[in-house]
Amino acid sequence: MLSQKDYIDLINRTLAEISYPDNLPGLYQPIKYAMESGGKRLRPTLLLAVSDAFGANRDYAVWPAVGIEIFHNFTLVHDDVMDNADKRRGRLTVYKKWGVNTAILSGDAMITMAYKCMAGCPPECLPEVLEHFGAMTMQVYEGQQLDADFETNDDVSYDDYIRMIIGKTSALIAYPCAIGAVIAKASEKDVQNIFNFGVSLGIAFQMQDDYLDVYGDTETFGKEIGGDILNDKKTWLHIIARDRDKSGEFKALLGRKLAPQEKIRQVTAFYDRFNLRNEGKKLIGKYTDDALSYLYATSMPAENKRWFRDFALRLVAREK
Repeated sequence: MLSQKDYIDLINRTLAEISYPDNLPGLYQPIKYAMESGGKRLRPTLLLAVSDAFGANRDYAVWPAVGIEIFHNFTLVHDDVMDNADKRRGRLTVYKKWGVNTAILSGDAMITMAYKCMAGCPPECLPEVLEHFGAMTMQVYEGQQLDADFETNDDVSYDDYIRMIIGKTSALIAYPCAIGAVIAKASEKDVQNIFNFGVSLGIAFQMQDDYLDVYGDTETFGKEIGGDILNDKKTWLHIIARDRDKSGEFKALLGRKLAPQEKIRQVTAFYDRFNLRNEGKKLIGKYTDDALSYLYATSMPAENKRWFRDFALRLVAREK
């Protein structure tokens, strides 16, 4: 297996090989712009690494991995339209630079490009790869819809939150793992275990992201702290604080008109009252342990399991 950096370099080199037609710059320039904006390349790395870990020829997994990254970036292009977002990774969003219509159309083209990349796998694997890829896309859309529904629902439960992030976040981690295993012709049991590894890791990853939005450092995290609080996002912190507050103070606080920094300060104080900083770390640790238990149940060699263990622990311990 390669190092995480080497997988990222391979993905970036392959992305650079994509040739965009010159005759329709209004469609293709925004796609190229979106794909050149960087990112952690976590999802394609997992597909490649799983494929390697189960003994596949790496060449069979490279283009499907790129397809995962293109699809992931499509979701960001459309998310920015839905969120009316100006910036993404320190640059203007496609939506802000070219407008709504271009962001929608170029995003649609990215979905098709992603499907075409899936055809880079061995022909005998293609039906199952496409089945997993299609299931992933639908779970992402469902998770996005749930997230939108939560904006006007004050009764979102913890289980609702978990269901939403399994769609929005875990699907884009679990299905790449499963696709990598399918390409390697792993057993059905191994495909299921590495898929479940990705589901639990995705939950831990999103919960850490929610944690950092409150307790992270702005310079390290890469964006302003407290965005979820200002937007009344139904994160696990919000839901647990709301459920434990029997006095109604938390709900009343959210209904007040406060200056942004004051709202962040007061809501964070509520989270501190219920010790959510420490409790959150325990929750994240629990889902990480779940992920590792599924990893250890696979038949991949012990040294390969160590690669994924280290990857998972770095991911949930990150500060950005």
